[in-house]
Amino acid sequence: MDLRLMVPNTLDGRFALPQGISAEIYDVTAPVDARLEQADALVVWGNSREWVRSAAQRMTRVRWVQSLGAGAEQVSEAGFGSDVVLTSGAGLHDRPVAEHALALLLAAARRLDLLRDAQLRHEWSDRGGRQPGDDAPEFSTLRGRRVAVWGFGGIGRTLAGYLSMLGADVIGIARSKGRRDGFDVVDDADVDALLPTVDVLVLALPGGDATRRLVGADRLALLRPTAWILNVGRGTVLDEGALIDTLRRGAIAGAALDVFETEPLPADSPLWELPSVIVSPHAAGGRPLGYAALIEHNARALLGEVEWRNRIVRGK
Repeated sequence: MDLRLMVPNTLDGRFALPQGISAEIYDVTAPVDARLEQADALVVWGNSREWVRSAAQRMTRVRWVQSLGAGAEQVSEAGFGSDVVLTSGAGLHDRPVAEHALALLLAAARRLDLLRDAQLRHEWSDRGGRQPGDDAPEFSTLRGRRVAVWGFGGIGRTLAGYLSMLGADVIGIARSKGRRDGFDVVDDADVDALLPTVDVLVLALPGGDATRRLVGADRLALLRPTAWILNVGRGTVLDEGALIDTLRRGAIAGAALDVFETEPLPADSPLWELPSVIVSPHAAGGRPLGYAALIEHNARALLGEVEWRNRIVRGK
C-alpha cells in the first residue's frame, strides 16, 4: 500500500511523486479528520497555527511534515513528536520577498504613498518637477546610499543583489562576520556602531525569542533622522510602540512595514495614519516558487532514496 501524503487545497496538487507515495487533497479550513489521522505525511500551507497544533496531536502515524513557509516556527512549535521529520520552505520565498522589499524601498525613496494620497485628493503634488539632486538631505534614491540588511540569509542576499544593481552600498548583518556573495557582513556585536551610518535598515530576520524586539527604542535612536526602516521578516523583531514614538517625534524619516506584532494590523493602530509609514499586509511572501520540486524531492527522502532538503533541526 502506498504511503499517503496529504496536500492542502491551497496548492494545485499536481506533483510527480515517486512510486510508493500517493497524494490526497485536504481542506485547510476543515477540522483534522480521519483521513489525516491515518496519513503518513503532511504538507502545510495556508493552515492556521491552531490547525497545525491539532494535527500534531491527532496525526499519530505521520512521519514527515513539509511546511512551505520560509520560517520553521509554525511546525516546529506545533508539538509533533521527535520522530517526525520536519522540513521548511526555506529558499522558496527568496525572490518574491526580495522583490517586494525592493518595491517598498523604491516606494519610500520616491514617496509613492504621498503621490497616491495626492491623487485620491485630485491634487498635483509638489513632489513633482525640480527636486534636490546630489545634495538631497532625505532618502530619495538607492544610488550611493548605504543599506544595512539584518538577516543575511537567502532573502537578504537576494535583496542585496537587487540593491547593488541599483547602486546602493549594501552591508549585511548576521551571526557571523565575513564576506558573502560579494558583500561585507558584520556580526551582531557591530550593529550599534553601524546603525548611525546607514540610510536604510532592512530587517529580514526570523521570529522567536532570540530576535524578539531586537530593534527597540535604543537602536532606533541610533539611526539618522533621514533614515528609513523596512521590515519583511517577522513583526516581533521590531518594537512597534518604540517605533511609533520615534516616528511621531520625527527622529527617523519613515518606515515601510510588511509584518507586524499583531496581524492583521488592528484598526486602531497609529501605524495606519502616520504619514511617514507605508503599510503592506504581509504581502511579501505568499508565493512559494519551486514548491513542487521541493515536495517531490522530500517525498523521495521519505522513501530513503535521497537526503532530506530543508530539514528543521529541533531546538533551533
